[in-house]
Amino acid sequence: MALTFTLDPDLDAELRQDLVRLWTDATNAGGAVGFVAPVTEDEVWVTAEKQFAAVAPSGPDRLLVAHEAETGRPAGMLFFESMRFAPMDHWRLISRVMVHPELQGRGYGAELMAEAERLARGWGLAGLRLYVRGGLGLEQFYGRCGYVEVGRAPGTIRVAPGDDRDDVTMWLDLR
Repeated sequence: MALTFTLDPDLDAELRQDLVRLWTDATNAGGAVGFVAPVTEDEVWVTAEKQFAAVAPSGPDRLLVAHEAETGRPAGMLFFESMRFAPMDHWRLISRVMVHPELQGRGYGAELMAEAERLARGWGLAGLRLYVRGGLGLEQFYGRCGYVEVGRAPGTIRVAPGDDRDDVTMWLDLR
């Protein structure tokens, strides 16, 4: 099954609900997308509404949604975040990269990241930055997508008492 992509889709009530469900399912399957499992849809809604508001037609951020080509169902998503600081306007932060757990292992994550890179190059950006929660092997995935580790803050993400993870900064140079 193939993916199609929509940049800055119309965030109507149905799509918002689908994306919050995707976000909740990804978190509860162990995904590092801003929460620690278990999480409810109500908890995700609070953060999602803020993230969606920044994507609104006049907002500085962008949303990329991957859809299953056959069904149209959202399969994954990510946000391009502006730093809202002119000297950093030549790059974007990629955040909340996720693929629905039922669809993982099919290469969709790599396709989503490749589409993000294609768009960023088209916008003339110099690079893409992202943060990774250590201890999940994500550095290897993003490394295969061309990102390199450029920084690490040890033990700064507490997922549970006695379980502190590194916050890893990765960079994709587009110059």
